Order: sequence, then structure tokens, then C-alpha cells
Amino acid sequence: MSSTLSWFLIAWAVVTGILVILLMYRSLIAMKEDDQIFLDPVESKLEAEQQELRARLSRITPYAKGLGFASGGLLVVSAGVWVYEALARF
Repeated sequence: MSSTLSWFLIAWAVVTGILVILLMYRSLIAMKEDDQIFLDPVESKLEAEQQELRARLSRITPYAKGLGFASGGLLVVSAGVWVYEALARF
């Protein structure tokens, strides 16, 4: 295995690991989110908590999408380097 391919695979593993951790964190936050809440004025604190959870999820989503695209891109580039090196040796 060449050093170029090794570096791409290491970068892919790191990015994918961070993506998995971020998605696990996002799912933990999403577990606390309710689809519907029927509140009376006394329970307005629960509404504020739900809005905070939605804000957290909306802040995490762009990072998750970016890491997902980066992971996929690094995997495709690694496959391209592998094919190129295989053809160069042949």
C-alpha cells in the first residue's frame, strides 16, 4: 500500500469517526425532542427547552452534512488512487 493511499485512508477514517460521534450526539439530543407538545401557560419552561433543542439540532446539522460529504469524497478519492496505482503497476 502506497503512502498516498495510506494518508487518504487515514484521513477518511478520522473524518468518518468524527462524523459517527457527531451523529451519535445528534441522536442523543433528538431523543429529548418531542414531536408535539400541548402546554398551558404554566409549563412555558418546557416550550423553551424544546426551542433550545431545535436550535442545537439546527447548529449541528450543517457540520454533519459537511462531514458526510467529506467522508464520501475522501472514500471516492481513495478508491481513485487505488485504481490509478493498480493500473500503473499493471
